[in-house]
Amino acid sequence: MNPLVFTLKTELQQRLDLSPLVPNLLQGKTPDDIKALPLSYGNRHLNVDNVFDMTGEDTQHLIFKADCGKLDHIGAVMQGGTIEIYGSIGAYLGRDMRKGKIEIHGNTDAYTAAGMKGGEIFIHGNAGDYLGSARAGERQGMRGGRVIVTGNAGHRVGDQLRRGMIIIEGDAGDYCASRMVAGTIAIFGQVGSYLGYGMQRGTVILSRPPAHLLATFNDCGQHELLFLRLLEKSLQYPNSRIPRALFSAPVQRFAGDLATIGKGEILVMGGIQ
Repeated sequence: MNPLVFTLKTELQQRLDLSPLVPNLLQGKTPDDIKALPLSYGNRHLNVDNVFDMTGEDTQHLIFKADCGKLDHIGAVMQGGTIEIYGSIGAYLGRDMRKGKIEIHGNTDAYTAAGMKGGEIFIHGNAGDYLGSARAGERQGMRGGRVIVTGNAGHRVGDQLRRGMIIIEGDAGDYCASRMVAGTIAIFGQVGSYLGYGMQRGTVILSRPPAHLLATFNDCGQHELLFLRLLEKSLQYPNSRIPRALFSAPVQRFAGDLATIGKGEILVMGGIQ
């Protein structure tokens, strides 16, 4: 069967909620059923066929051809299947995602992978603020799965991260790993200020020394950590630009945030020069 393709055909003035368009919710529906589905648009609703031209019939493989920052909640609570996106989109990509894979060739806005519990999100571009973080009023961010960003990410990556892995080939903004509870964040570009603010547990891996490190992180010296060679396998993916030699070199380890329970760690690969 051919993938189910949604091509944006109109300019949007309000934000559009695409959470009904996920494989598990579309399974068993006919093309006419899908075209008639209502989507929240500001304070009203639009049917799918008011917004998209639709072709194909495979409800387990969705493709969105749209370059619009007002398209929100793509892949929300997704429980399987595949979603591909061509173009930059709005906020909450993969919100509360359980299983499956989302691959986007473009940029995403705030709260990508918020509350994610499983599956994989692959971003061929940049991610906005609060990647893998807790939403306002919630106490836990991402709780499982893997997120890969080939570009840069905004501020507060992994805020209150509970479980899972975030890999960023480029730079990350301020307050990365703030209030982190557990999980792994790997950054292979520069990282901003206030790294690990309020961090409780978990691991942050850096390929470059941070420009600024909080005084509440204790320098534990250089170590050769064999687990990094095992972790490398989890960090690999097709066309990865991560140098494999980094994982066999000594790392400089910092423990903190000692202003909290202080069981988190920041590992600077290659040590501090």
